[in-house]
Amino acid sequence: MATAGTSNRRSDQKHRDTIEPIAMRVPEACRYLGIGRSTLYMLIGQGELEYIKLGSSTLVLTESLKSLVESKRVARNQAECSPS
Repeated sequence: MATAGTSNRRSDQKHRDTIEPIAMRVPEACRYLGIGRSTLYMLIGQGELEYIKLGSSTLVLTESLKSLVESKRVARNQAECSPS
């Protein structure tokens, strides 16, 4: 019979074994941001997202996606004070 400590250790181990990808393909990057393919390519074209080409594959850097989200983030008090 498994104890609570045993199941906690398994969940901790599973969490540690999860490796975040350095880069992701365009469809995954779109899902990650919740945007469409054309919007993603527009952001790449504007230089807001870093990408690499490996053969015919376009890979968007995960860190670049996170940086984009952080740069577009609006503080709560800013959003409440800004005119609509």
